[in-house]
Amino acid sequence: MQFSRIFPFLGLLFVGTVCNSMAVSFMGFFIVNGLAREPWSISVYTGAFAVVVILTNRIFAARLDRGSNPFPLIGFAAFGYILAAMAMAVTPSYLTAITFGAIGFGIGSSAMSTKFTLGGVMADRNAIRRSTFNAYMRSTTSISWMIGPAVAFILADRAGDAAVFKVAFGIALVWLCLWWWTAPRDAASLANDVQRSRTAGSARNPELWSAILFVFCLAMAHSLTFSALPIFFVQEVGLPGYAPGAAFSLKTFVELFAIFTTPFLIARFGLRTALMGTAQLAIVAILALATVRSFQHMLIAAALEGFYFGLFSTLAISFVQSLSQDRPAYATALYWNTMMVTLVIAGPAAGLIAQVSNFQMVVFAGSAFAVGSAIILGWRPSRHHSRGF
Repeated sequence: MQFSRIFPFLGLLFVGTVCNSMAVSFMGFFIVNGLAREPWSISVYTGAFAVVVILTNRIFAARLDRGSNPFPLIGFAAFGYILAAMAMAVTPSYLTAITFGAIGFGIGSSAMSTKFTLGGVMADRNAIRRSTFNAYMRSTTSISWMIGPAVAFILADRAGDAAVFKVAFGIALVWLCLWWWTAPRDAASLANDVQRSRTAGSARNPELWSAILFVFCLAMAHSLTFSALPIFFVQEVGLPGYAPGAAFSLKTFVELFAIFTTPFLIARFGLRTALMGTAQLAIVAILALATVRSFQHMLIAAALEGFYFGLFSTLAISFVQSLSQDRPAYATALYWNTMMVTLVIAGPAAGLIAQVSNFQMVVFAGSAFAVGSAIILGWRPSRHHSRGF
């Protein structure tokens, strides 16, 4: 394996994901706790943010499947993030958040789908199995999530909210430099007329859409808990302000161990069976999160959450890609867009549920979606029962 050729790409992925993890994890907390807005206000920002990501991913995926170069698309994402971070650092207001923040951070988050599509091309060129390279990329993003949210919440607790956006702006400049100096400029996938002619067949693929529905439900479970946990821990449980960052860090640390077990799980049980076990673990983990009463309890629940989400995020993207191998960028974008759609729905849902009840009830609602994901996966068996990819 030519690790020296893929290390710069993983470094680019790492820094870009640190930036995005800071914004994604902190913005909802900032709107409610920092700006003293009502919980429903989160939904406006989250909805606008996710719509921007979805539209950008769709446009970029179509270009990539036609053979466009991903290099300028990653740079465009970095520029969008820099503009949003700069705007929030200068004017940290709700109006800035739902305009410059939602658009810029949304464009910045589109880099994830582009980089995972680019990763597939790099895996092929370096003779690495795509599922293995997915594990490398997922472990890199998990390390980023272990650092980014912790930095954001510690900065907010010690230096104020504006400091979070100033530091995010500085790290984004590093992201931009790494993009210019390390991103491959000749990694466009080969466009194929046969592949493009099979678009309609891919769209009618019932197994693919069943897999996407499963991803939607389990991602919705995660998105609801993700939206609610920072405020639930601090305002309703009474944990210190740094607790959400500590939970994020432990969660993503445990994700690393889960991610590197996925090749064994795929070989031993197959993708579908491994995902069924993951859905069942998610139910237990989310219920543990909903009943947190102490800092130690929070850490145990966060570890369980990290283990299920590490398995889910790595297994699910390989599962979706295995059902649409003729259009890799389309499958990858479909996966990431499904994740973003859950944010569109989870943001307003979390705000409304918390407005009527509390943020603990939002977490309980997440457990119900986890149950639904297990039912969907077991209800429609796949004809492509692949044990590997």
